[in-house]
Amino acid sequence: RSSTTGLGLSQHSAIWYLQRVQKYSSYVFTAFATMHITNTSIIPLLTQSVPASEPYLLLTRPYYQSPAVEPFMVALPLWGHILSGIAIRVIRRNQNARRYGDAYSQENKASFFTKFWPKVSGISQLGYIFVPLALGHVVLNRAIPQAYKSGGGNVDLAYVSHAFAKHPAVSFAGFAALLSVGCFHMTWGYAKYFGWTPDQVTDVGAKRELRKKRRWYLINAVAAAITGLWMAGSFGVVARGGEAAGWVAREYNEMYRMIPIIGRW
Repeated sequence: RSSTTGLGLSQHSAIWYLQRVQKYSSYVFTAFATMHITNTSIIPLLTQSVPASEPYLLLTRPYYQSPAVEPFMVALPLWGHILSGIAIRVIRRNQNARRYGDAYSQENKASFFTKFWPKVSGISQLGYIFVPLALGHVVLNRAIPQAYKSGGGNVDLAYVSHAFAKHPAVSFAGFAALLSVGCFHMTWGYAKYFGWTPDQVTDVGAKRELRKKRRWYLINAVAAAITGLWMAGSFGVVARGGEAAGWVAREYNEMYRMIPIIGRW
């Protein structure tokens, strides 16, 4: 909802601004994800070798892992996307409370977490599942290496290969969940941004149902293709890189033991 001031300036609602924070933050994060899939999947697929892929990772790392760039390309967009989405839900919940009940009654305050909340869409459900998976990925690949002997936080593909060799079940399960949930969430999210989801079909009657079905299959096919591409390089090449050797392997093992809860295994 928007209105116009006496000066002719448009005044938009809080939801309008939050929706744009959520939308444009995802654009920035997608730029990071594009570089990440290139480094961790496409280049390994082309080289068919972890050692041959490492130089490309080192070349592109300054563009999204430097102290000056990483917060603006990864951390801020990610948290901006998450928090703006939560804020939108809270505002809409309060709007529903005003519309359908007494927003300021004691009963409403007591039932804040159970009543008047808007339905959680499938896209949002995937997003909420993706949050702990993404945070776990950050802890494993950024926070722990940074904390380990003040090592600067930079690990390479061999670090991931070593994890798959030493802990295959956890590694495959974790990465499969991260990639599939993340790719489907982002693909469906972009489809919604551009008005391409089945629910956004404007036709009526039988034509509407046909177009909804086509869109559902197309969006899922695109999401599955992106997921498959990422898994092809990650699982087909990086995961098969084998264990590291010598002092490098010892340091990797020490870092893995720093993982909360599962590190002791």
